Amino acid sequence: MTKLLTGTAIALTAAALASGASAASHSISACLITKTDTNPFFVKMKEGATAKAEELGIELKSFAGKIDGDHETQVQAIETCIADGAKGILLTASDTSSIVPAVQQARDAGILVIALDTPLSPIDAADATFATDNFLAGELIGKWAAAKLGDDAADAKIGMLDLAVSQPTVGVLRDQGFLTGFGIDVMDASKWGDETDPRIVGNDVTQGNEEGGRRAMENLLAQDPFINVVYTINEPAAAGAYEALKAIGRENDVLIVSVDGGCPGVQNIADGVIGATSQQYPLMMASLGIEAIKKWADEGVKPEPTEGKDFFDTGVALVTDEPVEGVESISVKEGLDLCWG
Repeated sequence: MTKLLTGTAIALTAAALASGASAASHSISACLITKTDTNPFFVKMKEGATAKAEELGIELKSFAGKIDGDHETQVQAIETCIADGAKGILLTASDTSSIVPAVQQARDAGILVIALDTPLSPIDAADATFATDNFLAGELIGKWAAAKLGDDAADAKIGMLDLAVSQPTVGVLRDQGFLTGFGIDVMDASKWGDETDPRIVGNDVTQGNEEGGRRAMENLLAQDPFINVVYTINEPAAAGAYEALKAIGRENDVLIVSVDGGCPGVQNIADGVIGATSQQYPLMMASLGIEAIKKWADEGVKPEPTEGKDFFDTGVALVTDEPVEGVESISVKEGLDLCWG
């Protein structure tokens, strides 16, 4: 557990990003722009940003897309933040490439733009990125799934439940990490869906919600009803996939893996819905982002990435009650102590 949470420990020491967290007036304003305001991950992110902003005396305005993938609302939010004279913007982009021109406008206006969780494309389109190592998150669940199957991994039938057709970076990284961990060669690592390994039944998109996960799972089962491994972009999608499998009596013989680490998702491991998940820490991402905006406003200093990476790593841990040799993990009990939502 100690090794797995190294990134988290590093992130905690990054409180040095903030100087003098006490007296400050509301002369500093910041914006938080998330993909939605309903996903528990973004709810927790907002909680973290709000609490830290109150602590540091920063006025925080929050915006969100109507649904996951609502790019236009996010662009409008950036324009509002520019007009309001915000010192910093924390952004989880729905479309990581199309949002770049709006982000550049904000940066040209002297606003610090930090991507949270989802790197922009290219990653240096933002001033900084505070995120889970999403490739590692995918790789951990891929290694775990392959180890659980053992020799049968060579004949697996895999359904890939991704995020959106626009292929935001977070979805690509998790997808490609899973395949790499499972032992499948990826083609172009900057996109998913071009792999030729016959074990992959297909890819479908979920919009990161339960209904989307159910629908995508039904589509893939129509292609091959004997799918026995399911990768999901997040735990709401995993819950939907499980319901689709349950409807045909296959909920007990398909291995589902996911990423997020929210409390409902970790509980779903205990309940047998998900086999393993990679846990990330959204409250920490948002808190550190607000601290970085404060330092930018006070001193004009931008945050530095984790050594050896092009982003600030906020940590990841594999959660399962069925540990496998060679893949470090924490238990469901430990995961529930660290979960959110």
